[in-house]
Amino acid sequence: MKPLRAKSLPEAMRAEIRRARRAKGWSQRELGSRAHLAQKHVSEIETGKIVPRFNTLLDLVRCLDLDVVIVPRALTPVIGNLTGDGRDRGAALYAVDDGELDG
Repeated sequence: MKPLRAKSLPEAMRAEIRRARRAKGWSQRELGSRAHLAQKHVSEIETGKIVPRFNTLLDLVRCLDLDVVIVPRALTPVIGNLTGDGRDRGAALYAVDDGELDG
């Protein structure tokens, strides 16, 4: 059985990457330079055209002073509440609709 692969990062993750990049005042080119990626690659990640490899995602988010955290799904509502911003970001980060998978 072939493993299922998401066609793109969840929109919540892509939006957070864009938000963090813009908050720093960086262009896609600037972020790409800091993460050793081409501007086009950053654009394709942000728009969901490609799914980055895990190492690439880590490099990208760490340049933005973010990190990827793995928690049990049952705790994602708690994590969302801990952010204090009223958004349940945790739940949206792992959720995958059937239409997002490439089998």
